[in-house]
Amino acid sequence: MTERPNEEVRWFAKIQWEQQFWRKGWAVAGVDEVGRGPLAGPVVAAAVILDPYTDIMGIDDSKKLSALKRQRLYEDICRTAIAIGVGAVGPRTIERINILEASRMAMARALGHLTIRPRVVLTDAMRIGGPWEELPIVHGDQVSASIGAASVIAKVVRDRYMQELALQFPVYGFEQHKGYPTAYHRAMILQYGPSTAHRRSFLRKMMSSAQEWVDFSL
Repeated sequence: MTERPNEEVRWFAKIQWEQQFWRKGWAVAGVDEVGRGPLAGPVVAAAVILDPYTDIMGIDDSKKLSALKRQRLYEDICRTAIAIGVGAVGPRTIERINILEASRMAMARALGHLTIRPRVVLTDAMRIGGPWEELPIVHGDQVSASIGAASVIAKVVRDRYMQELALQFPVYGFEQHKGYPTAYHRAMILQYGPSTAHRRSFLRKMMSSAQEWVDFSL
């Protein structure tokens, strides 16, 4: 007994938002970001324009997928998408303008890197602004194939970057937790202090709530 029919049903459910625009011949981009919660590293966004005639089974919110499934989907999306753009905003800018505005900036950069300008942009319940129609969708990465695809691309790109950052700062274990506030990560910050990859404003808030001390002079 095959799961193919069920996969096809799920796929068609996930392209309902896109189809209303595809029928008009409009280019539709989904955009999403990852990395709003970590204590270190950039926030990374991706924008994806899917091919209306290509099915990519299994797209979902990247956080719900295993690393192996994300990698497979990443390869499928890169191979079949009409256009992909990626944008990132680093720790110092995050501290200067706050994480919400940094997320918007990363998404705007990702859209700006598309080789085709979309007529419509689907977002995960966020307004970005730009020369296109925007449709914010609640839980967009779960219900829209385009936003879900962007979530997968952004997650894989950011994870790879954090693995490279781990080579530069090996004591923190970035390759394991990708900068998120695990117990090990917090312990290493207390032991060694923050690196230049850390978001010091995030650390201050965390340490203040935990009544712990760390030297933030970098």
